[in-house]
Amino acid sequence: RKMNLDEKFTEATWPSSPEQATLEGKNKFLGFWFFLGGETVLFATLFATYLALKDDKVAAEIFSLDLVFLATMLLLTSSLTSVYAMYHMKNYDFKRMQAWLLITVILGAAFLALEIYEFNHYVHEYGFTFTGSAYGSAFYTLVGFHGGHVAFGLMWIITLMVRNAKRGLNLYNAPKFYVASLYWHFIDVV
Repeated sequence: RKMNLDEKFTEATWPSSPEQATLEGKNKFLGFWFFLGGETVLFATLFATYLALKDDKVAAEIFSLDLVFLATMLLLTSSLTSVYAMYHMKNYDFKRMQAWLLITVILGAAFLALEIYEFNHYVHEYGFTFTGSAYGSAFYTLVGFHGGHVAFGLMWIITLMVRNAKRGLNLYNAPKFYVASLYWHFIDVV
């Protein structure tokens, strides 16, 4: 059946895949996959550079696996909460979707705070700086680009949440929430 962007829905009439129920939604979805292809190439290049310049002695001396583990758990958990948000979007439960997105944002912000702490710690405690060595440049570029992508993802999700707080869920904004969630999963995997 043809869907109308302005149509009023109930839980019973909401499509099972609202993110692709309209041509606009399908196009957003397809365009986003092309964008992710470019992002994958960018991060593959940054990872290759980091691995080529990696200094195992410096890494063993300064990196704390406890911090890395905590940061990883924050991001992986935020990916799970994003899945819960999309589950509630597909079930036409806007309030629960917003609640899970808020938890996602909190976890992502905690990750960023930990990354800022980590950078500050490396610089002041060990003198490990961006300009100190090629390895330092590769590390800070890779991790900094990732942190920038996390910050962008947080701003994207927050903007969607605020902009649509009074509008609720519809076929116009469902693809936007879904694509933001896919982006969030991508930066979590990176």
